[in-house]
Parts: sequence; C-alpha cells; structure tokens
Amino acid sequence: MAEGRYQFASDNTSGAAPEALEALVAFNAGAASGYGTDHVSRQAADAVRGLLDADADVRFLGSGTAANAICLATLCRPFEAVLAHRHAHVCTDETGAPGLFGHGLGLIHLDGPSGRIEPASLEAALTVPDASYRQSPAALSLTNATEYGTVYTPEALKTLTDTARARGLPVHLDGARLANALAAGFPPTALKDLGLDMLVIGGTKNGMTPTEALVLFNPDLSRRFDARLKQMGQLPSKGRFFSAPWIGMLKDGAFLRHAAHANAMARRLAAGMPFPLNHPVEANGLFVQMDDAAHQRLIAEGWFVYRFTDGSVRFMCSWATTPEDVDALLDSLKRIA
Repeated sequence: MAEGRYQFASDNTSGAAPEALEALVAFNAGAASGYGTDHVSRQAADAVRGLLDADADVRFLGSGTAANAICLATLCRPFEAVLAHRHAHVCTDETGAPGLFGHGLGLIHLDGPSGRIEPASLEAALTVPDASYRQSPAALSLTNATEYGTVYTPEALKTLTDTARARGLPVHLDGARLANALAAGFPPTALKDLGLDMLVIGGTKNGMTPTEALVLFNPDLSRRFDARLKQMGQLPSKGRFFSAPWIGMLKDGAFLRHAAHANAMARRLAAGMPFPLNHPVEANGLFVQMDDAAHQRLIAEGWFVYRFTDGSVRFMCSWATTPEDVDALLDSLKRIA
C-alpha cells in the first residue's frame, strides 16, 4: 500500500494558514487578562461583528462539537428535543454530546435532500402533539453549508426559521463550514435577519488552529453565559490563543479568500471526477458513488477518504489543497474507475 495521503480526507487534515499563525505569534507577546476578558478577544469579537454587521456577543471555543452542544443545551430543557436534519453533525458525529451537555435533551430527525431540511418535514414534526412520554420539539438546529456540501439560500433558511419561531422555537445554526457557504455567495450580513438565536462559525475547518466563534444574537442568552462555558470546560484561561487567529483571518479577507479557494478546488475535482456525484457541489465537498472494491483500490494508491453517512465516498478540499493535489487524485481515480 502506498504511503497515506490525507489531503482529501477532511478539511481538518490541513495545517493552519499563515494569517492565523502570524496572528498567534503577534498576540503572544506580553501579558493579558484571562478567561476571554483580554484585549485580543475583544478585538477578535469586533472583527466577527464586523463580518456579520451585527451587534452580538461573541465567544471563542476550542471545539465545534462543544460549541454546538452548548448552544443546544442553552436553548432546550432536558425533557425536550432539538429538531435537526437526520444527517446533521449533531445527530451523527457528536457521540451524544448534545444529550450529555443538555442533561438528556433529545434529537428529532428531519428529512430533506442533500442535507437541507424540507419545510414539509419541519411542519410535520411541529404538528405532533405534546405527550408526557416523549420529548417534544423545543428548538431547531440548522447547518450551512450542509453535511453534503450544499448551501441554503437566505430565503430557504428564513422559511425554516420563520416556521420554527412561529411555534416559539429558538434556532441554532451550525456553521462549521459557514465560510464555504459565504464564499459560495451566501451574504454574511443576512444572518442577523434570519431569526437565529445562536450561531457557531467554524474556524478550524477553514485554516485556523482549533477555534470556533460562538455568536449570541439573542441578548437574553448572554447573562451568565461565561459560567455555562466554564462549567463545560470551554472557557480557556488563555483565551487570546483561541481568539487571535480570527483577527489574522478577518483583517484582510483571508477568511473568505481561503474558503473560496477550497470551493474552487472542489469544482476542479468535480470537473474531472470519473465517478457519479450523489449531491450538488456547492461548497468544498464532493460525495460520489463508488463501490467498496474501487474505494479499497483508491486507499491502496495512498488516498485516505471516508465512506459517508449516505454511503457516498466523501472528498473534502481545504484552504491548502493545490491544483497539483487535485490532478494527482484525479489520475488515481481515472486508473481505478
């Protein structure tokens, strides 16, 4: 078997972008107050607010799983449930973290093509009457870009958030790959008007060291929120090392520039892909039909890629993916097709 190559296994496998690393070095000097009260975190929060054109509280965490779980635990009581697409990360890839952080909160699975929730599925879930023997829906969780690399329009998201809010449900958005959705044309300034209560913006998958920005659009949630973060192990004493990369990535547009590059590499890969695509390529991921024998031949050539939730083989591009990487992968794919 050839030496393992992980360039397309995930957008988590690449290193950190120079803008993120340079900011870490720049803000390493001197002393700073702890637990997110430092000048670096304040500056980074201002940069995130500038991206969104929104007056919102911002915190910086080290884990997307923790960020999502904390959001859902904030919005939902233990005997209630969160509505989410059945293939959303909170349902399939977080090892029960929402239930752990939320002391038993449940997840209700919704349907829809390519990771996007079908409005009729949401409507149907909201018509189920409350009962003492089941966890009724109390919040909605959305994902953009979706787990299948598709991107909601602002109008499509607002249809879902309006439906939820009409029933009194708050809304969380998992934006682990929000940068890729923005680079695909979703306007960042639209987010503040969609009826979201909480937003997680992924940094880790878009060229930063491990860091996620948690945005509190609903000011009522800010009271004692740092205590919640502390209890859940997500209030770092040296908070500037979670926040500094955001300054480096946002100050000159690198955040969107790197995401746009990852999207472009995905389009390049799609243009030459000899296997059928199972989902539209709208962000930085491809999901292809590939039998086990072909998948194993690809791994034998050194390319490590996962078989995903729907049976597709997934290929993810990152800020660091090069045209040469794409072309080398395509050479292998064409040999095994």
